[in-house]
Amino acid sequence: MRNVTLLEIYSHPVTQKYVKRSGLAHAIATAYNALKLSKKFDVNPDLATKAAFLHDIGHYTWYKNGQWDFELYKENDIHAIKGAERAHKLLVRLGEDPRKAKQVALAILLHTDSYLPDGQLELNNLQKVVALADQLDEEPNGNHHYRKISNDKALQLIKHLDALVDAQIEEHLYRKSV
Repeated sequence: MRNVTLLEIYSHPVTQKYVKRSGLAHAIATAYNALKLSKKFDVNPDLATKAAFLHDIGHYTWYKNGQWDFELYKENDIHAIKGAERAHKLLVRLGEDPRKAKQVALAILLHTDSYLPDGQLELNNLQKVVALADQLDEEPNGNHHYRKISNDKALQLIKHLDALVDAQIEEHLYRKSV
């Protein structure tokens, strides 16, 4: 089944530091969106929720004169590149299958085109799910990164999401066996 749960990822100090910095409420909402989309796109819900939860783990805060500067962020940001590397390393450390960790990292790398040169990329379904899940929760000027959630509520939602992922995987395995 699953080598690493969302609860294990959420509980790790690297996640606590970097996902909270980039917006824990947004990360959780994006993971829930990815779970819903995973069914539609026939994508592994475990990989989709992990990639969606970790998609902004590479964010760096861009400030000018002590204030968040969204334009500076848009001009200089490479969070998807840093996030892909950070998520891959975290998942492998936690015991994730390296091939699955790579799929998650690539979905994180390609969840946004903000740092890429103009042109069209051909995304696979997992990558599409993560990009769409992120877009569904975005707010103007990056405000989705600043929504607040308590640690208790976040923990409750992560545990619930783990249960939903397990149920969806079980349902998929059952359908395949019939």
